[in-house]
Amino acid sequence: MIAAWYDSQGEAQDVLRVGEIPAPDPGPGEVRVRLLLSSVNPGDTKKRRGWLGSTMPYPRVVPHSDGAGYLDAVGEGVERRRVGERVWVFGAQSYRASGTAAQCTVVPGWQAVALPDSVDPNLAACLGIPGITAHRAVFGDGAVVGQTVLVHGVLGGVGSLAAQLARWNGATVIGTVRTEGDADLARAHGTDHVVVLSDDEAVTQARDLAVGGVDRIIEVSFSENVEFDAAIGKNNTVIAAYGTREDRPSLPFWPMLFDNITIRLLGSDDFSREAKLAAAADLTAAASTGALSIAVSDPLPLDRITDAHDRVDAGTRTRVLLQIPE
Repeated sequence: MIAAWYDSQGEAQDVLRVGEIPAPDPGPGEVRVRLLLSSVNPGDTKKRRGWLGSTMPYPRVVPHSDGAGYLDAVGEGVERRRVGERVWVFGAQSYRASGTAAQCTVVPGWQAVALPDSVDPNLAACLGIPGITAHRAVFGDGAVVGQTVLVHGVLGGVGSLAAQLARWNGATVIGTVRTEGDADLARAHGTDHVVVLSDDEAVTQARDLAVGGVDRIIEVSFSENVEFDAAIGKNNTVIAAYGTREDRPSLPFWPMLFDNITIRLLGSDDFSREAKLAAAADLTAAASTGALSIAVSDPLPLDRITDAHDRVDAGTRTRVLLQIPE
């Protein structure tokens, strides 16, 4: 099969290769996905670069965890009627050597999620890591119907999906951005309320918008925003954080203690199977009703994987997909 891979970590142009490697066969409980699209996440490029001192987990890595396609083979214990089923896939390269940057990948059957005909495969290919992280950030402590959810970085991959999932579940959403220009973009994308963090009155604006207080804060940069979060929190506010700029952030302990604030830290690879299955079901349901949208660039061919990684590393605002060749 045709695939992309790297045998050592480094810059995309130095280590990424495209060529022919053997196609994998599914084992017991596994399925083989014939991929049409592979999504590039920041976590994929961080693994390739050796972020935070990470090393090669396998001698050769076929990158990317997320994608979309159909099942072309199943292993023992998986119903054969699933062959031919349209699916989106997540976690293909989480604790596994071979991800979705290839014509085929093998995953446990539950990680290939049936894809309704009404859902655009470009959107489905992007649901995995950011969607499951967003779902856990929003619903990790239960439903949010009738609550106020503040989403930091509402234009980002996780933040955008978190805002959409919270609205889908009946929450009022306040999104934050860094500039007024981004605020206009966030409003155009349907965010209920937008706060510009660089505004001197940001805390007051957030408090005024959150009638009764903010119930849940979805946090993309804990170290940068923790003072703001403490200022807008109320008794029993939950801060669900999936990112930080500083790896050892300080925080205003006593104000947060007196508000009984909970800090929930989210590492997407290691969510429980039950949490991932719940997220996959809700993401598919929300997508099938048109409740989710994702800004996606035109897919690049697989042999331009270096360009795809460079776009992600440069901080593109749109999701980057690779078209897998027939």
